[in-house]
Amino acid sequence: MGGTPAYKEYVAGLLAGVSTVAIGHPFDTVKVKLQKHNTEAHGIQYKNGWHCTTRILRTEGIRGLYRGATSSFVGVSFESSLVFGIYSQTKQFLQGSTQSSAPQPHIIIPSAAYGGAIISFILCPSELIKCRMQIQGTDSLVPLTSGYSGPLDCAVKTVKSEGVKGIFRGGGATLLRESIGNAAFFSVYEYVRYHMHSQLNSASSDNSNLIDVGVGIISGGLGGIAFWSAVLPLDVAKTIIQTSPDKNTTRNPFQILNSIYRRDGIKGCYTGLGPTICRAFPANAAAIVTWELAIKLLGLNRN
Repeated sequence: MGGTPAYKEYVAGLLAGVSTVAIGHPFDTVKVKLQKHNTEAHGIQYKNGWHCTTRILRTEGIRGLYRGATSSFVGVSFESSLVFGIYSQTKQFLQGSTQSSAPQPHIIIPSAAYGGAIISFILCPSELIKCRMQIQGTDSLVPLTSGYSGPLDCAVKTVKSEGVKGIFRGGGATLLRESIGNAAFFSVYEYVRYHMHSQLNSASSDNSNLIDVGVGIISGGLGGIAFWSAVLPLDVAKTIIQTSPDKNTTRNPFQILNSIYRRDGIKGCYTGLGPTICRAFPANAAAIVTWELAIKLLGLNRN
């Protein structure tokens, strides 16, 4: 990768982000609705992710599942560009002249956590708008009370009512989620990728492209599951912080999780696990396959 323009890493990451949203946003909408309405003391109770999905489809159609997707496409694409680019560049910097094909946790973890911490400052406002758009709708259980006509309208109304700092509500929870989650994601991705390629390195070169896609699907999908398994409780807390109508609600994710745990146990802290895991595998598999394909097309060396 030495001598190649750094921007190519960021272009590849941006394309990965587009794939992530296209595949994963409907699952994310269901997750956010569950987290918002199934964790409140007297909130609306969806039976499960499928119950929530069918209600959205019946009342709003496919469009309802992509509510908030505009800000998500912008935010996630930009975020993905940064996290993949920063991760690759930081890892290269920490490796220095000692290039090793085997995964090195002392390099992977800080590189991924650093990238996650940086993108959290961009991701937080984007996700706040996305979440507030997602919880409104024509679903009979969730009346259209917020009255946001679009992402820009949501952002303007948030700033008017809460000030500029309101758009960064949930920033602490987002930073923790992205730092820890990306460390888990890239660790699993790198290890699975390395060991699968080690087992398949004797395969015919005629099948190399097919093997690369298969490895990308498995390593990316498992990485995505690792991400959300590690940080879903933080994501639950973030959703509650960002969608609460009370401007004075606590911003401490651990206080919120403690309250949920006392009321609903560990199950409450993992609200939305079903659609999250269903989303994690295909969305992150698509992201990794797109990223690795873009890297090849841009002439970068991943090995």
